[in-house]
Amino acid sequence: MRDMSASSRIDASEAGHELECLPYSVQHDDEGVCLLVKMGPHRILLDCGVGDISLLARGLTKSARRGSSPLPADLVLISHAHPDHARGLLALHQAFPMLPIYASEVTSKLLSLNWLDQDPQKISQFCQALPLRSPIEFQEGLVAELFPAGHLPGAVVILLTYTTQQRTYKLLYTGDFFLSNSRLVEGLRLEELRGLDLDVLIIEGSYGTSRHPHRRHQENQLAERINRAIADHCSVILPTPALGLGQELLMLLRSHHHFTGRDLDIWVDGAVAAGCDAYLELLPHLPSSVQNFARHQPLFWDERVRPRVRRLQPEHRLSVGNSPCIVLTDSIADLSDYCQPSTGPWLILLPERIDIKVNKQYFAPTTVETYLLAQHSDGPGTTQLIHNLRPQHVVFVHGSPAYLADLTSLEELQNRYHIHSPAADTWVGLPIGDTFLQPAAPETNYEGELTELGTVISITLPDTITTDPRWRQFADTGLIEARWQGEELVLRGLTQRELLNQNSDRHAWADVDCCGTCRHQRGQRCWNPASPLYNFKVTLEGYCPAFECLNDSQ
Repeated sequence: MRDMSASSRIDASEAGHELECLPYSVQHDDEGVCLLVKMGPHRILLDCGVGDISLLARGLTKSARRGSSPLPADLVLISHAHPDHARGLLALHQAFPMLPIYASEVTSKLLSLNWLDQDPQKISQFCQALPLRSPIEFQEGLVAELFPAGHLPGAVVILLTYTTQQRTYKLLYTGDFFLSNSRLVEGLRLEELRGLDLDVLIIEGSYGTSRHPHRRHQENQLAERINRAIADHCSVILPTPALGLGQELLMLLRSHHHFTGRDLDIWVDGAVAAGCDAYLELLPHLPSSVQNFARHQPLFWDERVRPRVRRLQPEHRLSVGNSPCIVLTDSIADLSDYCQPSTGPWLILLPERIDIKVNKQYFAPTTVETYLLAQHSDGPGTTQLIHNLRPQHVVFVHGSPAYLADLTSLEELQNRYHIHSPAADTWVGLPIGDTFLQPAAPETNYEGELTELGTVISITLPDTITTDPRWRQFADTGLIEARWQGEELVLRGLTQRELLNQNSDRHAWADVDCCGTCRHQRGQRCWNPASPLYNFKVTLEGYCPAFECLNDSQ
């Protein structure tokens, strides 16, 4: 059922479908996301991340000749406040002041951060706030409903429902979504969206088919790297966008065990500091764990509790870094303002897949590295959402052409859905068939019981689980491994091969001086400053002169 429509350019008046989509921009390059959706007679603009709104005005000439509305859409719905989804809103409002613009309450308050050189009071007036999980009828037969999407405070997925005398059409636009919980935002809840009987899903594909470690593992890796830099008397610069990642990093640094109570200064500069102030105004909308944290100590600005978090005043930029510290600053900042001759050395940590310009050389010694702290769902998370919603059409936007091509070529999607990855300025017809065979539901969930008996915990599952062909491999040895994944406990069956390898490893290394029995080896990495392998990943059978036996007394 594959239907790749990236090359089919058709005029909206000739398409003849109840549902159509025109992507003005799908963020293949530096532009943001902006989509026009037609549902019968209704025209809905989803996000406006384009810097040049003349793209939207081009189609008005034909509309004027046909006697249609002189506005580029009937209404605008914004998924969240990031620039690549909202930067064109102010210009759009100024060009078409009668065009209604809607977003969640939190997003309506964060939008002004896209135009810090403007009066925020004037900016906040053009966006009307909508409640979450409440269907709103905008025009006869057209209803919209917002659900939290994760990713950023206030970010939503948008459900559009268009009802005719013949049937009801449903379209869901994800904006940017994240299934995992982060420090300041709860992840998208799949259970809220299941059973929608969806016709069209417009979904982001930022990370393509790549698979990421769990969010907490990513955080721990980053905290570990910053901790090593500080221990080596090195200061750290973290350039980030003004909204989202910067505040997540600050909460990580304040609450991670490597830094709590540590005599350390964290400086926050530029628009990142303005983003922190905006978050403080939205505290009642943040997760309960964050609100509880704020009851005991300030969420961001705190000179009393270590590590100290302070605003960096412009006159102090030349002197930070005389002693090890951490600086969070704008992604567009000139880092030479901090890397002065009398400071350093510096470690500059850049987030993966965010284009941040750095110089080849600074006045102070610098090292540039990258890190992963994902803000979007990875490939498995993207396909998981699709399989739970089971729409007829899947339209991929928001990602590089290579990443989107990886997703559209997945056989598990091609065999079940009509797949689209349109180019900008390309109408996509979305014909809905009444006889469309919905794909089978994803994997079955099994309800069981948990019992605590003294020092033993028993988990009881129904015997219907054994009918799945995967059960034989899972129960091969009768032994399982359990690990936490966020708030969920994941069980995995141990195979005979794994048990044999574990036993042979223990026997081989028990009496051997090697990294596998060294007290400084953790996570297959050497943590002995006296070792030539310090900070490097090691093989367990390796050896160096700084070896110290795991069982030696201190």
